Amino acid sequence: MNIDIVIEIEIEIEMNLNQIQNVYFIGIGGIGMSALARYFKYIGKQVSGYDKTPTILTNELIESGIDIHFEDDINLIPKDYFVENTLVIITPAVPKMHAEWNYFLERDYQVKKRAEVLGIITKDTFCFAVAGTHGKTTTSSILGHILHESGADVTAFIGGIVENYDSNLIGSGKTVTVVEADEFDRSFLHLHPNIACVTSMDADHLDIYGTDEAIKESFTEFAAKVEDQSKLFVTTDLPLSGITVGVNEEAVYNAFNIRIENGNYVFDVKTPNGVLTDFRFGLPGRHNLMNALMAFAMAVNFGTPTDAIAKALASFKGIRRRFSYQIRTENLVYIDDYAHHPTEINAVHQAVRELYPNKKVMAVFQPHLFSRTKDFADDFAKSLSQFDEVLLMDIYPARELPMEGVTSEWLFSKIDNENKKLVSKEDLIATMLKSDASIMVTIGAGDIGEMVGAIKTALNEKNI
Repeated sequence: MNIDIVIEIEIEIEMNLNQIQNVYFIGIGGIGMSALARYFKYIGKQVSGYDKTPTILTNELIESGIDIHFEDDINLIPKDYFVENTLVIITPAVPKMHAEWNYFLERDYQVKKRAEVLGIITKDTFCFAVAGTHGKTTTSSILGHILHESGADVTAFIGGIVENYDSNLIGSGKTVTVVEADEFDRSFLHLHPNIACVTSMDADHLDIYGTDEAIKESFTEFAAKVEDQSKLFVTTDLPLSGITVGVNEEAVYNAFNIRIENGNYVFDVKTPNGVLTDFRFGLPGRHNLMNALMAFAMAVNFGTPTDAIAKALASFKGIRRRFSYQIRTENLVYIDDYAHHPTEINAVHQAVRELYPNKKVMAVFQPHLFSRTKDFADDFAKSLSQFDEVLLMDIYPARELPMEGVTSEWLFSKIDNENKKLVSKEDLIATMLKSDASIMVTIGAGDIGEMVGAIKTALNEKNI
């Protein structure tokens, strides 16, 4: 497509966005979609939507006054959405044959992907974009919290529920935005970042990209969207030009003298303007320390006072399903985490071992996607084998159909751990109750997150 036509289309859509009265979401229960739904409701639009199944997130949206239904049925769409000034937002997970989606497409409604809408919203703001195959949600949450606490006129769209706000939307500002730059489906190329970071470029989404090289090329293209390379922040191991950030390594921003006090990291930071001391941060794991440092560097570059940054880091409570403590007693610790890639599981393991040395640790893992399980089976097996006990659940398919030979039984056979067991959802809680592990971790991006409340209740009853 001619670039002039692309620019013309973007301008037309942007103008129409101000005239939009109704916003209809197909896949409203997704973590990124629900943040947009909250945003549009907050600015006074009428918001409604469809999702496949009820979840904690959809329940929260309904409680906030958003109408949601769970059948793909055109007759369930509120009648006042069948007008010209309705914007329809879809998630890539929606199947091509979805009746509601096709209804709107066939009648020439404005139908946009979530990433396109984020690009439109953020185009005329000062945009912070956080990219990386891991660390996006935590880094953008910390950054959004820092900016909000420092008084910036910010809105942050987060891919997780931030405990400080009990929401995936931080703030209601109009001049500064923080967004997760999602590499899935090359969505991040719709954004217009003023300051950006790349936390990691590990292979993932190979069902979309095909090769590791294609993923890296896409990240390179995203990085090039930052016109001033002094506004691009990268980890030291990435093949990108930018301001380097590291933990205990040679970098422009380097966290060092790291110690643990009362369950918190306390650390010093070398910056271009000298050394700053005694920052305090409560999320466990060196990966989270890196995420905090990345947010720190971006905020400093923006001009946020370092005392405000220090205060915000110390008060950050974390994100739901990101090393989220459910039970924390002397006899039992239960942690829930969204990790769904081997690198993320390794990070969970590192954090648990650092905090609870010499304790028996049981990991419950629900693989997410057949394609990801196939692509990283050996790495998953290696990362899971590190735990003292492993319970492996069936693969959560999400948007995918089964793949021949790709099963939990196949992954199970690769795990080098004598204390391992395949479990169904129905038998999971009973099996967990039989374990003598004092540290339990549920891991995965599927519907295991919906079971956390029941698991917590059962474990608490056992340990009364």
